Amino acid sequence: MNPYENTDEHQPVTWVKGYPVYAAHLVVLGYVVSLFATTLLLALKLEAWLGWLTFESAAVLGGDVWRILTYGLVNPPSLGFVIDMAMIGWFGREVERVYSRNSFLALYGCLYLISPLIFTVFGAWLPAKLVGESGSLALFVAFAAIYPTVPMFFNVLAAWMAVILVGLYTLMALSSRNWTALITLWSTAGFALAYVRWKQGRLDLTLPRIEWLEKKPKTKLRVLPDLEPAAKTTAKVEPKRAEATTTRVGLDKTATSEVDALLDKIAQSGIGSLTAKERARLETARAELLKRR
Repeated sequence: MNPYENTDEHQPVTWVKGYPVYAAHLVVLGYVVSLFATTLLLALKLEAWLGWLTFESAAVLGGDVWRILTYGLVNPPSLGFVIDMAMIGWFGREVERVYSRNSFLALYGCLYLISPLIFTVFGAWLPAKLVGESGSLALFVAFAAIYPTVPMFFNVLAAWMAVILVGLYTLMALSSRNWTALITLWSTAGFALAYVRWKQGRLDLTLPRIEWLEKKPKTKLRVLPDLEPAAKTTAKVEPKRAEATTTRVGLDKTATSEVDALLDKIAQSGIGSLTAKERARLETARAELLKRR
């Protein structure tokens, strides 16, 4: 697959003074606006307004379902926020250029929602709170899955850099017993990796076929009674057909009439309708015909 297809979905959303602007850059812009809004509310001592936006599993279970969508809008100024924005803008842009704008937005939307949905389901057993942007490291994992051999910092390959970062953040979460951060890390990173593998055709999401659940059509077999003796059957066979067959293959009329009767039975009811005795007769006639030929 050509990673840079010449279609609208793989092209920038717009251009600003000759610089391309992708959907990933618009996501960063939205976060930057939330940064200024959060800073202003904190400066005016209006933290109570921010409390209505953060995700809290207990509050969501109590009916504040909007928190699932608004938790990412609370972003106090920090150096970590700047690094996260750089990762979304850079690595998100590359994912968008490869898999198109809609695919990138679908991926990032899932990364944004997966953690609050998990904590909502398990909120009764594991109360959790989420604040700020999400998915920056997961986008780097997606980038590393697409370009695993690209050298990064200190010439470390992207795949190994992703393993190092995920491992480091895992150890940090374990050491502080921060189960919320650990679940968020592995759910988003795992989903990003699975999404890229699915796009690459290396992950099959089709459900396995369960044979015993599939209804197979039942074939109705009609068992016919055994054929009458050769003397009686001969009278029912058309004389012209028997004579022609006898002349053609060199069999006597009695054997020919038996074979014709068996063939008629197979044509009407299938070979499964023959009894063991009739199968033996048919096999004997076939062997005799082969010898005479």
